[in-house]
Amino acid sequence: VQLVESGGGSVQAGGSLRLTCITSTYTTANNCIGWFRQAPGKEREGVARIATRSGTTLYSDSVKGRFTIGQVTANNTVYLQMNSLKSEDTAMYYCAATSNVSPSLLPSRFQTWGQGTQVTVS
Repeated sequence: VQLVESGGGSVQAGGSLRLTCITSTYTTANNCIGWFRQAPGKEREGVARIATRSGTTLYSDSVKGRFTIGQVTANNTVYLQMNSLKSEDTAMYYCAATSNVSPSLLPSRFQTWGQGTQVTVS
């Protein structure tokens, strides 16, 4: 499984960004795709994940109601629409895949990772 993120950048508080993760053809290795983030000096934390076959989603409390994870199966893309951004959302954002069909948002549950894309909210 290969994962390539894009869409990061700088935005003012209250603004929006859309991150995109392009994955290889769906197999059992990417039963679930998640978005994670890591701010300087902090541990990596789960933001949201989507089961690629059922479409079921899971969000962290910190982003619920502001972020939306979705997929476009025709081109093997998972996106993260981020609205009402806050300064505390500033972090490197990573896309990750797992063979688990219904994992929690623990980073250890995901096996394959992209290179990350930076999001800065000022």
